[in-house]
Amino acid sequence: KPHNILLDQNFTPKVSDFGLAKLCARDQSAISMTTIRGTMGYIAPEVFSRNFGSVSYKSDVYSFGTLLLEMVGGRKNFKVMEDSTSQVYFPESIYNLLEQGDDLRIHIEDEGDAKIAKKLAIVGLWCVQWHPIDRPPMKVVVQMLEREGDNLTIPPNPFCSTSN
Repeated sequence: KPHNILLDQNFTPKVSDFGLAKLCARDQSAISMTTIRGTMGYIAPEVFSRNFGSVSYKSDVYSFGTLLLEMVGGRKNFKVMEDSTSQVYFPESIYNLLEQGDDLRIHIEDEGDAKIAKKLAIVGLWCVQWHPIDRPPMKVVVQMLEREGDNLTIPPNPFCSTSN
């Protein structure tokens, strides 16, 4: 979450909390949890329900994706509606804008910065896939962020219902 990203005197980001990674031994890739840990809005679906998969390092990938989407959108990962009784899932709104070919509805004057925002959004959406197996490992996330150009593929839409 944003509170765990610290900046040094040169504005170099430093991660101050490694979330679920702190609970794993070096030789573990998945853990069994008896209680929910984390901050609402950043917790991966598998932490709540085993139907999505095992809790693993991919749970931290989900949290990182949420952070990227918040940076792009300039707001928290949910938006309280006018009637204050329902919430729009923020990643879904970002996905819908990208799928429709719309801009991300953020004010960016420089076209290069708009391309960076789109890249961050796409990488963030890969990271917040419902099932951990569909999320890239952090090594791939870094490669996607460092890749030149804007040739990233938008991930499958995990937000639409597959039942008819």
